Amino acid sequence: MTNRMKTFHPFPFFLCLMLFFGCQEQQQFDVLIKNGHIVDGSNSPSFVGDVGINADTIVAIGNLKNAKGHLEIDATGNVVAPGFINMLSWAVESLIEDGRSMSDIKQGVTLEVFGEGWSMGPLNEKMKKEELESQGDIKFGIPWTTLDEYLEHLTEKGISPNVASFVGATTLRIHTVGYEDRPPTAQELDSMKLMVKQAMEDGALGVGSSLIYAPAFYSSTEELIELCKVASEYNGMYISHMRSEGEKLLESLDELIEIADKADIRAEIYHLKQSGKANWDKFDAVVAKVDSARAAGLKITANMYNYVAGATGLDASMPPWVQEGGYEKWAERLQDQEIRKQVLKEMTTPTDAWESLMQAAGDPSKILLVGFKNDSLKYLTGKTLKEVAEMRGLSPEETAMDLVIEDGSRVGTIYFLMSEENVKKQMALLWMSFGSDGGSLASEGVFLKSNTHPRAYGNVARLLGKYVRDEQVISLEEAIHKLTKMPATNLRIKKRGELAVGNYADVAVFDPKTIKDLATFENPHQYATGMEHVFVNGTQVLEHGEHTGKFPGRVVRGPGWKGDK
Repeated sequence: MTNRMKTFHPFPFFLCLMLFFGCQEQQQFDVLIKNGHIVDGSNSPSFVGDVGINADTIVAIGNLKNAKGHLEIDATGNVVAPGFINMLSWAVESLIEDGRSMSDIKQGVTLEVFGEGWSMGPLNEKMKKEELESQGDIKFGIPWTTLDEYLEHLTEKGISPNVASFVGATTLRIHTVGYEDRPPTAQELDSMKLMVKQAMEDGALGVGSSLIYAPAFYSSTEELIELCKVASEYNGMYISHMRSEGEKLLESLDELIEIADKADIRAEIYHLKQSGKANWDKFDAVVAKVDSARAAGLKITANMYNYVAGATGLDASMPPWVQEGGYEKWAERLQDQEIRKQVLKEMTTPTDAWESLMQAAGDPSKILLVGFKNDSLKYLTGKTLKEVAEMRGLSPEETAMDLVIEDGSRVGTIYFLMSEENVKKQMALLWMSFGSDGGSLASEGVFLKSNTHPRAYGNVARLLGKYVRDEQVISLEEAIHKLTKMPATNLRIKKRGELAVGNYADVAVFDPKTIKDLATFENPHQYATGMEHVFVNGTQVLEHGEHTGKFPGRVVRGPGWKGDK
């Protein structure tokens, strides 16, 4: 038998390989974001790559150059990040009026977190009546009772961002004790604890307090510990606007740490600051206290807004005792000449018995009036308390009292309180995240009837533009981590806060060269620039900076939720 040499022909072999791979299905996505500068939220170094989304979920990240998307976005030169978390949002009414969430969506905010002391449930009929009577420019019905029903009401109506909430300790107190300056009875405290239990099982994130204001001011440390013990059973958090951010800042921080320790609960400080020039040097002592508590095993964190001014009302300039009983009693007392003399004396006398933001501001020219309920007073919007006092020929304190009476409200007010140096130092803290402490508004319609703090339009953009790009206070990766994964982890929220396969597709795409806040104290209704595209649960709500009219927002629930997991 003759042996033959077999000849190998490579062409058919490679032809087979080409046919094999050519027959493989090309990767297809509902959305493909290509060539982006990916900052995934983990605080890891950024990289250039692609993100594939199917339905509401991120399904691929990396080099997807051979893939196709039903919708394709070329993000060359842009940053692709997780959607941002607003740790302190007051969009509770603005989202009822306008579900687009324009001022925050245009900054890439995809989750609004409510509950600074007051929450939109649980309500009783008296509270609903009071809420309806106190409404200002935005009018709405109140068909809900529980906090969960309110959140569901928002999503059924249609909103662009996701929403979550703490249950408010103030709300619980009004529900049971009312506006009285007294401790709750044993029965009332049990009732409050039962409401915390129900809220946590409905998905509340924890208990929120705002202890500078009446009637929350009347709550004892022990009362708050008892409420937080219930939230702790559901792995919730305690989050607080502390009793003082000025004269008794360190003592108030001690109280928050004590509550965290005795209730065995994570705790966060709302909008950390050192109010009033006399207190600016307390920054190092605050950091030392928090770091010491964390080293001892307590989980203490904080959030902040990126401005030297805060915003609240004229109630923060008057002693809590005069506000006992609610607005009607407060306004009635201010019309009693003897009581008025006593209030005037206390407003002008330095004290550590209560927190006076008028005294912290130091001068009525640093107090800006921005929100009136009464149309006849709206012409004063944007003027300082000093200017209005001079117009009326009265002292600033008397003017403040008169405005509260005349307006039928506490009057929206901006106070210039903080140092720029401390604002920058706070950003770099390991345990700091961010919250606007504002609504999510639109530069049109009913929103233009009042001014607002510029943080409602620029808090995130100011961080990424002014402080990251221009002044390089912190890195882009660190800033995005503090806007995304850090708060999501602190809140124990699953599948959000990071660009990762299997997570919900909340995504922000922005130009790092142009992102910038434009809102000012004089002209706050101005949108930030630079945000190109935003996705919420895989649905595009911002396209080339313009709203798409889509409302995919959902309720995001905390770790104690007893619903369908």
